[in-house]
Amino acid sequence: MPRPIDNRTRRSPRTGRGTGGVFTAFGLAAEAEPLEAGLYVVATPIGNLRDISLRALATLAAADAVLAEDTRVTKHLLAHYGIATPLVSYHEHSGEIVRERMLTRVREGQALALVSDAGTPLVSDPGYKLVQAAIEEGLPVTPIPGPSAILSALVVSGLPSDRFFFEGFLPAKAGARRARLEALAGIPGTLMVFESPHRLPEMLADAADVLGPRPAVVARELTKMFETVRRGTLATLAGEFAEEGPPKGEIVVLIGEASDESRREEAETGLDGALGRALATHSIKDAAALVAAETGLSKREVYARALVLAKEKG
Repeated sequence: MPRPIDNRTRRSPRTGRGTGGVFTAFGLAAEAEPLEAGLYVVATPIGNLRDISLRALATLAAADAVLAEDTRVTKHLLAHYGIATPLVSYHEHSGEIVRERMLTRVREGQALALVSDAGTPLVSDPGYKLVQAAIEEGLPVTPIPGPSAILSALVVSGLPSDRFFFEGFLPAKAGARRARLEALAGIPGTLMVFESPHRLPEMLADAADVLGPRPAVVARELTKMFETVRRGTLATLAGEFAEEGPPKGEIVVLIGEASDESRREEAETGLDGALGRALATHSIKDAAALVAAETGLSKREVYARALVLAKEKG
């Protein structure tokens, strides 16, 4: 077993390269390689502490400081792996003065590890402004990849994974939420959102009403003891959770892309209205071409319908 190392003297300001640090994994102490100066964006477990990578452990151990969204959460992770790196609070309310202080430490030759409470930082978590500022100054920014609730949910959902769009959290108020869902309706791929447990039944009901009969998945407490993945249509899941009540835990909702048939039905339903508006200011031919481009329907089909509407209008 490697001899424990004094973790207090960590970096030489002249070289910008530290002496490494110590972490414990599988019951064995290991010495981390020294880090070059820079900002390291480190993914941490979303529930199961064993999901952290050896590279992430080595980075956390060798860094001069760990910038944490909530130091109480990260303290538990570091203690579990015997890491003594100092913790510094960095969250969504940290202002420009705090960011400048962190950038100064990197300029002086230090290595800083940025973590969120769980998962990959910057994915609906703080850190974007710090990373952006470091990049603008030409300071090194290094990703240390690992757990992600988004990717974990996607690979077990059974929904298409070749194209997906992550929205983050939808608006809390129903009107704004429905408006945002309408804006997302045409996204060509699997939609993914985070949702608060107490809003889940209402959100699913709104999604079913706005998006129609699409397949959906509710992934809850991924990698944890009570991990569950529920599959069904939006309407079915909305009904189930309305009856059962809001669940507990962290939730990812995935919504499948509209089928070709449902997409065609939606386009046809709004065809007459779109043509009516276009015919008010365009010729039949131009109106048909404009609406065909907007809806994706064939020009011949739209033109035929435009002729009928124009004749009815007299």
